[in-house]
Amino acid sequence: MMGKGSLTHNRRAFTAENVDAERTKNNIEYCNESLKQVYHTLFDEAVNRYNVKQTRKDRMIENYYDKIRTGKQEKLFYEAVFQIGNKDDMNVRGEHGELAKQILDEFMQDFQKRNPNLYVFSAHLHLDEETPHLHIDFVPYTTGSKRGLDTRVSLKQALKMQGFEGSNRQETEWNLWIESEKQQLSSVMERHGIQWLKLGTHRKHLSVLNFEKQERQKEVLQLDKQIEEASHKIIITEKQVQAKKAEVIQAEKELTKMVSNRVKVEKNIQTIQNDKEWQLPEPTTLMSAKAYKDKKAEPLVTRLKEVLQTIMINNFDLNRKLESAGKRLNQIRQQIKRLENRLESVEQENDVLKVENRDLKRLKMVLGEEKVISILEHQKAAEISDNKLKSRNGMER
Repeated sequence: MMGKGSLTHNRRAFTAENVDAERTKNNIEYCNESLKQVYHTLFDEAVNRYNVKQTRKDRMIENYYDKIRTGKQEKLFYEAVFQIGNKDDMNVRGEHGELAKQILDEFMQDFQKRNPNLYVFSAHLHLDEETPHLHIDFVPYTTGSKRGLDTRVSLKQALKMQGFEGSNRQETEWNLWIESEKQQLSSVMERHGIQWLKLGTHRKHLSVLNFEKQERQKEVLQLDKQIEEASHKIIITEKQVQAKKAEVIQAEKELTKMVSNRVKVEKNIQTIQNDKEWQLPEPTTLMSAKAYKDKKAEPLVTRLKEVLQTIMINNFDLNRKLESAGKRLNQIRQQIKRLENRLESVEQENDVLKVENRDLKRLKMVLGEEKVISILEHQKAAEISDNKLKSRNGMER
């Protein structure tokens, strides 16, 4: 079946809800090239030959990739999806799942050889969904054109060069070619003892294209849910940050009060040292030693002991509270820092989800308008492919 071509889905750039991430490692990647690089490989020489012949600068082609991407005649690439049976009779975890994988793998081996005018740049056999299925993404091109570029993108002409010439709306080049590929797949199935049963349009046997559309809708709902959860996390984290900041303010007030009390204690000590009231008076001439001891010395010493005991207890308690408050203040500040980092991380995650969700909602709104869908998906796919190519080139250096 013809698919709209979601390279990010095919390459598992993100994991949809219907995908079992634990089985993604079982997928088979036949090829995964940068779409922009493929355009350079296929068309750069033809573009140069074309530009040399032009006498007007406005007719020259600066970037053939962008010309096709923004044009209305052709798509940047096309996708064909092949699947055997459904989740009931060919479930990937069932007894026939491995057989379906073998058949699709064998079918894929000669695909490029059968289709020399369809440059396959991305092909993936998915074994992490309910039913094994094959995504083949290709750039159709024709050579020897007398008008425009001698080598250019053209699905119709590429299939014509392979012998498929349409005659009406039902028997288009694409439909004839798809039917031929189905026959090829049927031949592989027969070699494995399976007969191709042609079914109608019963709900159980939805076309792969419709199945893919339904999966994209599920992805939209999944992203909506993830955004809602991320937004809830942001609100909770912001409240936690505010609560911790309030704790800091309260702790700082208590710390200030403790410091003030400590200053008062130190002043009291200074008073005791200097105030005459706390000094031992000189004995009078007629006062005996015993009378001086009983009336002057012992009462003052007793008062001093009581005051010093109170000061020592208060000072010890203040020191303990100051130390505890200081530790608590540092802990709260560290918690605030962690929460702020977490908040930043969640906000970044939410921004990414919103971008993905906007793109998928656009697809949902225009489902069926294949040109708009392909432009959105192709642009995203091209950017991802380009980044992967840069990363690969960097590793090779």
